[in-house]
Amino acid sequence: MQSYFEFTCGKYQLTLNRPYVMGIVNVTPDSFSDGGQYTSTKSATEHALKLIAEGADILDIGGESTRPGAVPVSLDEELSRVIPVIEALSHISTVPISIDTYKPEVMRQAIAAGADIVNDVRALQEPGALEAVFNCNVGICLMHMQGMPQTMQLAPHYVDVVSEVKQFLTDRLNTALTQGIVKNRILLDPGFGFGKTRAHNITLIKHLDKLVDIGQPLLVGLSRKAVLGAIAGGDEGQRLHASIAASVISAMKGAKILRVHDVKATVDALKVVAAVT
Repeated sequence: MQSYFEFTCGKYQLTLNRPYVMGIVNVTPDSFSDGGQYTSTKSATEHALKLIAEGADILDIGGESTRPGAVPVSLDEELSRVIPVIEALSHISTVPISIDTYKPEVMRQAIAAGADIVNDVRALQEPGALEAVFNCNVGICLMHMQGMPQTMQLAPHYVDVVSEVKQFLTDRLNTALTQGIVKNRILLDPGFGFGKTRAHNITLIKHLDKLVDIGQPLLVGLSRKAVLGAIAGGDEGQRLHASIAASVISAMKGAKILRVHDVKATVDALKVVAAVT
């Protein structure tokens, strides 16, 4: 499998020849780890600039929590949260801006406001989502999720979690390609914590190389996830060391983008990975 990928996202062309760090900016009151900290445009923008200074290669802006049990927000509410932040950052950011959404209208308005990547937990399955990203040059992340955030952790079940996640991602990749979206615009995400038990998540981490074999760059989001708390203990704010370990393991197993809360610590850890691999 090739060691690097050319990833086109908006006005950026990224050579994913090392693990990139995607910094999380949650413009929400209820995200599982940092909800409520950056709910104003000013605080979210300042936090985003801090993440860039710490070494973030990409910013991921989200206006609706997808934590287990999260209550959906209206289209207007999500737009009011994220569009002003993206507009503000589009003039000052030196790295690509990602919009974390599954709503086609949010995708369209975010792209118009300056977003370079659409990060979709539903893998462009919502009606109109494929059309929203077709006639533009934004990057796309297709994620696996079993069920919906409100119920996904009640009783997730797989016969073979690795093969089923791999098949889903392959199918969504092929659908996007069939619709005319070129390969170098597409990332894949196994969706850790989205309709998966501790055992499912651990199995996916162990066999991440099988998902790398699909041939598209992988984005991995394990930062502060419950599976890390189940392994190491501690609530969301006490999972830094476990999150760094998960990022290092994922990078060494072939992940190309790590979506994280703790940018500086992750960047430092990945410099060590780069030096020894």
